[in-house]
Amino acid sequence: MRNALCLCLFALLPALGRAQDPAVFGTTKNGVKVERFELRNAQGTKVDLISLGATVQRWEVMGKDKKPLNIVCGFSDVAGYESDGNQYFGCTTGRVAGRIANGRFSIDGKEYKVAVNNGKHHLHGGVKSSLDKVVWKGAYTKDKAGNPGVRFNYTSPDGDEGYPGNLKMEVLYTLNDKNELRIDYDATTDKATPINLTNHSYFNLAGSGADTVLDHELKVEGNQYVPTDDELIPTGKIESVKGTPVDFTKSTKLGDRIGAFTKGPFKGYDHTFVLSKRGKAPTLAATLRHPASGRVLKVLTNQPALQLYTGNHLKSQKGTDGAIYKQHSAICLETQYIPDAINQPSFPSVVLRPGEAFRFTCIYRVE
Repeated sequence: MRNALCLCLFALLPALGRAQDPAVFGTTKNGVKVERFELRNAQGTKVDLISLGATVQRWEVMGKDKKPLNIVCGFSDVAGYESDGNQYFGCTTGRVAGRIANGRFSIDGKEYKVAVNNGKHHLHGGVKSSLDKVVWKGAYTKDKAGNPGVRFNYTSPDGDEGYPGNLKMEVLYTLNDKNELRIDYDATTDKATPINLTNHSYFNLAGSGADTVLDHELKVEGNQYVPTDDELIPTGKIESVKGTPVDFTKSTKLGDRIGAFTKGPFKGYDHTFVLSKRGKAPTLAATLRHPASGRVLKVLTNQPALQLYTGNHLKSQKGTDGAIYKQHSAICLETQYIPDAINQPSFPSVVLRPGEAFRFTCIYRVE
């Protein structure tokens, strides 16, 4: 009897091991394997992460009909993420998220030129090896409370996309039973270098591929924003939102005032807010509501700013499960530093030096 039991347990070991092994999501054009990791909680929420870009590929919550509903944009295969239809869907963005004016900056009197990929400017880390385009090393883990997580690691080499320093990065995702997806960033460098990491998930609380996000209501915990020129480069000023179309100090439907920007270079909201409260622990930065479903997304962070982007350049590409991503059908709420801070001495510094650590947290909570 004992031998039979041992044989049964032995037979189960491979299956038990596989439960915590990542699945193969696909292979890149260069032949690199991309893995998929799955997180689940007691509420029926499921988050799928892939090692290409340390990306949130899918995020399912339970709908009123008790059926799973995906609320983020993504693709069902690697080819989609490597196509020109991928507009940073769900990825870890950097080394520096946002724009760097003219692709140039100076640190300690030395000038650096980084890759230009947005007109004459640098955007979201560059062209060939920005963080969304590389395969990270991932592994399952658990936090102190036993919540499931995935730890992604990647080292960007000195000179990568023009950036100085070997930058070692870790992105840790954990999912708890409060329906919170927590993202912890940790990075160190051996040379002074700019860094601004964020997550670029596109949300629609009515479901990925729903026609619009302009029926959602948004409240931002910040009464100041960052004006930009027509090329979306900050002017260096920080101004009050009062009396402007970017005043979200009270919950406001996104579609109510977006017309102020749709015919200009913005094509919708693409604005940075300076958050009113900032401490060591993450605090509330924004609340997004979808009145029709009653679903709410809350964003918490200890980073200084929040980027609001309303999918202005979505072009009806086909995504996960055949969903079509039309213009203004999704919203990004990116916790980060202010864009072009490396060239703006009045903004909080984004320079990381040897011996220092870049450590910040973003929490997305679905209610």
